[in-house]
Amino acid sequence: MFWVIASTMVAAMMATLMIFIRLRAAKKPASVKKIILPPIMMSTGAFMFLIPVFQVGWIQVLEALGVGIIFSIFLIKTSKFEMRDGEIYLVPSRAFPFILFSLLIIRIIIKLIIGSYISLGETSGMFFLLALGMIVTWRIVMLYQYSQIKKKKSNAGEPV
Repeated sequence: MFWVIASTMVAAMMATLMIFIRLRAAKKPASVKKIILPPIMMSTGAFMFLIPVFQVGWIQVLEALGVGIIFSIFLIKTSKFEMRDGEIYLVPSRAFPFILFSLLIIRIIIKLIIGSYISLGETSGMFFLLALGMIVTWRIVMLYQYSQIKKKKSNAGEPV
């Protein structure tokens, strides 16, 4: 029970930190680097799967990634870019904090349900994959949206 509470508290702190990072990032122009670095940095966590206790079956991998992709839809819907002062900015959505905390609550409920059937290590591995699937999908769409705005900007004759 201790690990469930501890991991839930860590997830809540991470969600809160994510909100502040997102609000701060909206004050600076977006870039390809700022879009692709978070999933690349997060992907290093996949080294956890070298340790047998965290390894999951292929069905669990597909389930976790699938749920992550579905969850990413909510993040995609709240991520829009706009041109301001000749630069491309990520527009902060008022719904983003609510969506992030709602996804966190849903993940906690799923974690409690799944955690009663599989080990803590497997649960951790699945939730890492869920988060990775969510972040990677969201960031791919963000990169596409960013490139479309950048293309419009260059087609309008503005310096890129």
